[in-house]
Amino acid sequence: MKIGIGSDHGGYNLKSEIADYLKKRGYEVIDFGTCGNESVDYPDFGLKVAEAVKNGECERGIVICGTGLGISISANKVPGIRAAVCTNSFMARMSREHNDANILALGERVVGLDLAIDIVDAWLKAEFQGGRHATRVAKIGEIEKKYSK
Repeated sequence: MKIGIGSDHGGYNLKSEIADYLKKRGYEVIDFGTCGNESVDYPDFGLKVAEAVKNGECERGIVICGTGLGISISANKVPGIRAAVCTNSFMARMSREHNDANILALGERVVGLDLAIDIVDAWLKAEFQGGRHATRVAKIGEIEKKYSK
């Protein structure tokens, strides 16, 4: 599986650790930046990952900032993207099983490395359940269409 990953300066350290973890487990990781701790704007990196997922360059994405909030809001502006901020493994699993989240958002200042790895693992292992959940996800798509005109 090809995973796009990106962060601002507030998520850089966690992004680097997660990227290394994923590579060691055989995932192909495309790093969309940032490349250091110097202050940058999270929307730039949320957009890069979201576009890569949207256009099929990556199957899923992971975005990280200080809280996960700003970068997830940015990624969610791209039609077809469902970025979920998760602070525990249950949220991560549910974001995939019920919401078909294609981007995971994390906050470096909110979760530590060990918890972040558990969240990533739960998110990557979970599969969308479809059924009634597919109907609800389709409704999200209809909302996007309504406001993209």
